[in-house]
Amino acid sequence: MADNAPVSDLVSLLDVEQLDVDLYRGREADTERPRVYGGQVAAQALIAGVRTVDPAYVTHSLHSYFLLPGDTSVPIIYDVERIRDGRSFATRRVVARQHGRPIYYLTASFQRAEDGFEHQDVMPADVPPPEQGLDLVDLMRKAGNKDSDQLAKEWGALEARHLGTSLRGLPADDSRPARARMWIRINGRLSDDPVEHLAAFTYASDMSLLGATLSAHETNPSSVQMASLDHTIWFHRPFRADEWWLYDQASPSASNSRGLALARVFTQDGLLVATVAQEGLIRQRS
Repeated sequence: MADNAPVSDLVSLLDVEQLDVDLYRGREADTERPRVYGGQVAAQALIAGVRTVDPAYVTHSLHSYFLLPGDTSVPIIYDVERIRDGRSFATRRVVARQHGRPIYYLTASFQRAEDGFEHQDVMPADVPPPEQGLDLVDLMRKAGNKDSDQLAKEWGALEARHLGTSLRGLPADDSRPARARMWIRINGRLSDDPVEHLAAFTYASDMSLLGATLSAHETNPSSVQMASLDHTIWFHRPFRADEWWLYDQASPSASNSRGLALARVFTQDGLLVATVAQEGLIRQRS
């Protein structure tokens, strides 16, 4: 097992401080990057929303927009609005602010557990185990990504094993030209608190989706201006973020310098636990 210090640091980073009723402050990560990692803002906003909801309600979805790049030199303020508290569902809207301006909006929905119909997609067949994947940051470093060393530090609590893309490594599928797969986990042990796992997963879910939109194109990501525009997660079933989960990503469309990516999230035993969607800017630099 790897050194658990980066995981402890991540848990501390995502644990927002309450300032007043429905008002929270999130601290910044130790990074030299000029803007805040989107997964951090999303996870901190989710935690702020969770803190205002009865624990009997569990997060089942979040929908969000990235409005402005976050400033890594100052904390982020999270203002929670209690939209609805029903018998089965609760809804919260969270605005993240810096320098008096909104930089991110999140709407999260929570549900009381109940029985109902069950079905799910089948996990892709013949997926290599994590041990056969390639370290994602090492691949970025070899590709000449100038942020790879800083990302290695910032993502120190994450372990990602790249399995391939539709151009290299994955079986051909003419119906889906842009695909990417990898195994991801929190590289250390989290507590048994389900909220901790939801927040850690939300943090990790932003690390590769936009790259999947370029997986059908022979281009160096360093030559592309990339920025997340929105981010959505549907949580289907409970799972542990510190155990391997397959990020099965596909981009159904890229146009007008924007790319859309969808991802199914499976545990190693084939349980579909979440679905993630993101659209982002993918503008070729002149």
